[in-house]
Amino acid sequence: MLEIYTIARNRFLKPGGLMFPSTGSIIFAPMTDETLYQEQVAKSEFWNNSDFYGVNMSSVVELAKKEYFSQPVVGCFASDLLLSSQRAVHTIDFSAISGEELQNFDIEFNFRIDKTAIMHGFGCWFDISFDGTTSSVILSTSPDCPATHWYQCRLLFAEPLAVNKSQFVYGNMKFVANDKFSFNITITATIDGTEITSTNHINLHDQVY
Repeated sequence: MLEIYTIARNRFLKPGGLMFPSTGSIIFAPMTDETLYQEQVAKSEFWNNSDFYGVNMSSVVELAKKEYFSQPVVGCFASDLLLSSQRAVHTIDFSAISGEELQNFDIEFNFRIDKTAIMHGFGCWFDISFDGTTSSVILSTSPDCPATHWYQCRLLFAEPLAVNKSQFVYGNMKFVANDKFSFNITITATIDGTEITSTNHINLHDQVY
């Protein structure tokens, strides 16, 4: 949708005109969610069957696990699952962004962990602003705000990280547009001061609810 929005802007916005929405922000933070993680593991365990009506399916169990953990999980979650009070924010100015800039971008992050837990991935949402000449209105899909039909999104690691309070987790989310009118995302997270890293590939178009 964003590429179409920029095309419409270039074709129809008169000089001095305003964009509604004006900006959009991708926001995320590290989270723990043991229940959801075990649900995804259980889905792949079905394929760890050496005698399903005479068929040995165990050779594809790792491929199944990779596929299930590449799916973004859309739904509301409680903000107390988040492991840091800090947020990574990537803001897009719809009055200036080009379609080409939306094809490939990175979001760097560095979070201070607030509580010892298993970090299963990231909780994600977006905010958009409507900036008029005299006032601005923010529409937020944050877990701290009333629920919307966009919900929130959880991106999981197949191999979660054990993190301790006061540690830092840093890394990168790389977005690459695909032919599904969506993005492939590569997430890499490392515990600061260690060689402990987890990486996962997310197919943003292949959502589960």
